[in-house]
Order: sequence, then C-alpha cells, then structure tokens
Amino acid sequence: MPEYTLLALLSVGGTVLLARALRVDLFRRAQYWVALAIVVAFQAAVDGWLTKLAAPIVIYNPEHHLGIRWPWDIPVEDFLFGFSLVTTCLVLWERQKERT
Repeated sequence: MPEYTLLALLSVGGTVLLARALRVDLFRRAQYWVALAIVVAFQAAVDGWLTKLAAPIVIYNPEHHLGIRWPWDIPVEDFLFGFSLVTTCLVLWERQKERT
C-alpha cells in the first residue's frame, strides 16, 4: 500500500479512536456533519486549485498514493487527512469544553 494512503487511513483510525477514548460523541450530531460538509466544500475548491494536473502548485509522487483523483485532480487521500485534522480539532475542543 502506498505510503500516503496508509498514513491517511491511519490518521482516520486514530481520530476515531481518539474520539471514542475521550468519550466525545461528535459522529451522531447533525451539526458536526454540516460543519464537515462545509469544510470539504472549501477544501475541494482550494485543494483542486493547488493540485490541478494542468498547472500543479503541489506535486505528489505517484508512487506514494493510490492515483485516484477526484474531483479536479485532488488525491482522495487529501480528504481523509482533512477529515482527521478537522475532526481531531473538534474532538479536542469538545473535550475541553466538557472539562470547564
């Protein structure tokens, strides 16, 4: 399995485990999924511009990812990392909120 793909999958697993370990129940909240949809929409616009194959600003080594690009030439692994970054931030935010 390519390195970038493996790390992306591990990041998603780690994020879900963190949410469970901290007992933060984001995944059942409609607000979380709406927020995630908004983030993904903006991520697609920006990431699509950065990774477009016609004139890329960010270039990925093809050996390190699956090669599946959707939409606008975005490596699918970028969406997994985006999920992990946003969700981890929200999990930690919710956990801190519960402690105060």
